[in-house]
Amino acid sequence: MRILLTNDDGIQAVGIRDLYKGLVAAGHEVTVVAPISEQSAVGHAITIAMPLRVKEFSENGFKGLGVSGTPADCVKLALTTLCPAPPDVVVSGINAGANVGVDIIYSGTVSAATEGALMGYPAVAVSHDDYAPVNLTGQGRYVADFLANRPWEVAPPRCVLNLNFPSCPVDEVKGLRLCPPTSAVYNDWYVTRQDPRGRNYYWLTGVIPPDALSPDTDRAILTEGYVTLTPLRFDFTDRDTMERLAGRVRAAAGGQAG
Repeated sequence: MRILLTNDDGIQAVGIRDLYKGLVAAGHEVTVVAPISEQSAVGHAITIAMPLRVKEFSENGFKGLGVSGTPADCVKLALTTLCPAPPDVVVSGINAGANVGVDIIYSGTVSAATEGALMGYPAVAVSHDDYAPVNLTGQGRYVADFLANRPWEVAPPRCVLNLNFPSCPVDEVKGLRLCPPTSAVYNDWYVTRQDPRGRNYYWLTGVIPPDALSPDTDRAILTEGYVTLTPLRFDFTDRDTMERLAGRVRAAAGGQAG
């Protein structure tokens, strides 16, 4: 299988290196195109005001191309210019930190996979519920086995499969659960501190309140120790509201005509 592998934590991150090992060990042909530096929480930003530059990385059995841009830049550049052949699937990860609920909107990891899906390729985003992972080789092997079953073949076009690992060793995982994302949002606040020159700066932090979580959604299930799988489709139309607005729009148009 030909795989385009990317991420948002940067080409030197633990997650992408261990996932690369797992995919190559499983016999896949892996092309890595990932940001040179960390691009967490940049969403689906693309670079239009400056050129992109590419640097080759080759070390300790790893080979890949680092791009001076965002995760979406990496996928767009790879699929149009850098890949030696079209991939069978675009894989983004393994991200340091879960991407559940509203994280999906902010996530560069999910956005990289989404860019692949928008360009017509099957796409999988992979994350781990730990912001400082040290070893994700077990998760890398798990993803290789997961991909071998080609789960995207039952998904519609432009669908992203969002896979999240709990913060425990793979052999302690309770199983795989299909689930929707939580609708709960963060309670955010900023910590105010001062730099050495006495000027204020602000550092964002926040939590999703546990009592706002439905037990059948990704954040709650992930915390219980399951791997979560959520198919994502990016159709932004609120069809219920469109239907409710239709009568008022027609009435307003009729009044203007009179």
